[in-house]
Amino acid sequence: MNEETMLDQVQVVLDKLRPFLLRDGGDCELVDVDEGIVKLRLLGACGTCPSSTITLKAGIERALIEEVPGVLEVEQVF
Repeated sequence: MNEETMLDQVQVVLDKLRPFLLRDGGDCELVDVDEGIVKLRLLGACGTCPSSTITLKAGIERALIEEVPGVLEVEQVF
């Protein structure tokens, strides 16, 4: 799968998760996808929340790995 297609698929999954993040005052921004590593920037309350690592790894990463072929992990960028 090419990177552009993967970017599109990742964005679709993030758009499905976004209402849950927004409900808690946060959001995320897709920065890049490089060799199966999705780079996200956490925004709003998610950027400073002590549970953001759990949100990122247990929530967002798990959903992306399950729904987008080729995604290996999610990395937070600042």
